[in-house]
Amino acid sequence: MKKTLLMAIDLGTSFIKAGVYDTDSNCIAIEMEPVKDYRPSPGVFIQKGEELFGSVLECMKKTVNTLGDRSNQVEAIAFTGQMAGFMGVDKDWNDITTWSCSLDSRYMPYAERQMKELKDKFLCIGGTNFPQMAPKYEWFKNEFPEESKKIVKYLMISGYVIGKLGDIPVEEAVIDRSFTQWTGLADVQNDRWSDEICDAISLDKKFLPEIVNSNHICAHLNKEMANIIGLKAGIPLVSGAGDKPAGCLGAGIVNYGDTIFEASSYGEISCCVPEYRPDMLERRLDVIPSAIPGDFFATHYVAGSGITLDWFMNTFVRQEGQSTKEMFANMEREMANIKPGCDGVMAIGLLGGSSMPSDGVLRGMWMGYDWSHSKAHFYKALLESFTYDFTLCLQSIERLYPEYDISDVKIIGGGAKSPVWTQMCADVQNKQYSVLDREDVAMWGASILAGNAIGVFGDLKQTAIDHVKVMKEYKPDEAYGKKYHKYMELYKQYCVELHDFYKRLQELAETE
Repeated sequence: MKKTLLMAIDLGTSFIKAGVYDTDSNCIAIEMEPVKDYRPSPGVFIQKGEELFGSVLECMKKTVNTLGDRSNQVEAIAFTGQMAGFMGVDKDWNDITTWSCSLDSRYMPYAERQMKELKDKFLCIGGTNFPQMAPKYEWFKNEFPEESKKIVKYLMISGYVIGKLGDIPVEEAVIDRSFTQWTGLADVQNDRWSDEICDAISLDKKFLPEIVNSNHICAHLNKEMANIIGLKAGIPLVSGAGDKPAGCLGAGIVNYGDTIFEASSYGEISCCVPEYRPDMLERRLDVIPSAIPGDFFATHYVAGSGITLDWFMNTFVRQEGQSTKEMFANMEREMANIKPGCDGVMAIGLLGGSSMPSDGVLRGMWMGYDWSHSKAHFYKALLESFTYDFTLCLQSIERLYPEYDISDVKIIGGGAKSPVWTQMCADVQNKQYSVLDREDVAMWGASILAGNAIGVFGDLKQTAIDHVKVMKEYKPDEAYGKKYHKYMELYKQYCVELHDFYKRLQELAETE
């Protein structure tokens, strides 16, 4: 068993990553390959399937070269990566639509109309506040009618890659359960496509792939691809899971009530639960089916939260010759003594709008500042705004799942390197925050699924728990938390009351 190696492929928006792990969770080799995209006009973001798949092959080849003779020990390959998008292929797995991820917004008029008509069904049945595949299907069918006639299956990117690498006909294409919620087309509670939603948008379910578990062997590496990559033919190709649920598995978030904050480009809080309960009161939660069959994650994300922090630093703070690490370290020191509420400065950090609850017109704002405030006040105000947003989400989780005592939150991602932000989260939420000892949780989570599929690993939950540890803990300061909560109530009100202001501003800008 010690000689068995497992490969994980992370299908990111900007980069493909391939990592190889041994059964003790050690990363033996890892390589990256950029993915080309095209942005010919505002709102258009195109990635051609053949080019994307070429990046996958090149990344896998580089990883195999790094492994050398040990490449013959790779016994299974599993997949993770981006979770929202749309792709249509023909009978020979050829890309018809291009891969249209969440950054490609050409479908938005269809999304807005569908949301008006099917808003409650999307949330109650589909598990999402804002679907991707449902409106993109209707968009492509109407805007590109001739091309749409060639489509045999609509897929997520992992299903496409498995089909190209594997030995199966397109009729046997799959999607693992963890990807189904942001399609908007599934009955997520029952792991099947929704008759009600599909009928409402006139989509024949024969065009949709089979829903499988995350540890399902979907196909085997075919001879042609094996020769190109340098691996042996016949290696099982395991469905794997989206980057969020794979990350939860790799981080050991596997028991009911376990909660994690991924402080990354798209910051997200997820809590492991046994069933889906829609948040009809505040609409702050989506559900993600877990990589553990039958389980779920109540989840909330802020679109581009980490991207917003990087934007601030690069736009207002970066100095020539200063490294990113130095820049963030300096800001950390400057923020350390700024008290809760940032001396009267408040921010709305939703530069890309609000996903949960859905409000596409909200944008960024700072208010309350005067000549006494520094860059550190503005930056810390952004951190406070994101913390308020995630805290409101946790309150919804605790309201819907009162039987679970969420007293400890694990934290991963770039934000876990910020003591100021991590302590702030602990204070505002009155919970212990625990920093984990590994950052590669999605890749390792996919590797666990690969190993489980071929019998190398037994129980998924226990395997995950056995390979992750807590490095550092942050205890909440209740007094600070009470101070923050006064500002959080204002934040919650402003996100509602300022909607009309943002809408008028947007309308005015569009007329210029």
